[in-house]
Amino acid sequence: MKPMKMIAALGFAALIAGCATTDTASRNAPFDTPKAGATPTAQTLDGQSIFEATAPSWNVQRVNVTVPETLVVSEANSYYPSGDIVWRGDPAGDRHAQVKAIFETAMARGTSDMNAGQPVILDVQVLRFHALTEKTRYTIGGIHSISFGVTLRDANSGALLGESRVVKADLRGFGGQQAIDAERAGLTQKVRITDHLAKVIEAELATAGGYTNQRLGLVQAINNTF
Repeated sequence: MKPMKMIAALGFAALIAGCATTDTASRNAPFDTPKAGATPTAQTLDGQSIFEATAPSWNVQRVNVTVPETLVVSEANSYYPSGDIVWRGDPAGDRHAQVKAIFETAMARGTSDMNAGQPVILDVQVLRFHALTEKTRYTIGGIHSISFGVTLRDANSGALLGESRVVKADLRGFGGQQAIDAERAGLTQKVRITDHLAKVIEAELATAGGYTNQRLGLVQAINNTF
């Protein structure tokens, strides 16, 4: 990296670190779900996690989405506020409910064609939903930092199918004129994130090894330190 670019990158890192609020995020807490071995009826494929084996076929009969109330919401309009939920794509209101609605729409869309194979129930727990503030969206842009837990259960017995898995689903967020142009074209944050999450859950369930998070550079790396 050239010296001037390195200085600019470090300066930006210091800037967004300094803009963080004092909200305490709970996202570093472990994803607390049952493990496959916790019940004698739990199933795996040849001792492997369901998500690591050759991609099976699922008949997704129900999706349960939870957004724990313990996730901290931040309404601070800084470049990078702390908190687990940062969302401005809906009018001010119950951010937990708004995020849940986004996930329910996305998960239903992403599993809509999964109607052959073993009947399953998909449990999704939101762990982090950090979209862009107004200040970030209309200036430098950034990363929609999103993660959630996924658990599959047999629809008939309720037995766990493999161990739960944490999915990281980051998406580049538009900034400045690009964000304005996207809004005019109907590509709001809500539209882009919903479409992205639908593709993520489809890849997670239909691809051997599951979904692989995008590599989005320095800002993404910084996000992972908060």
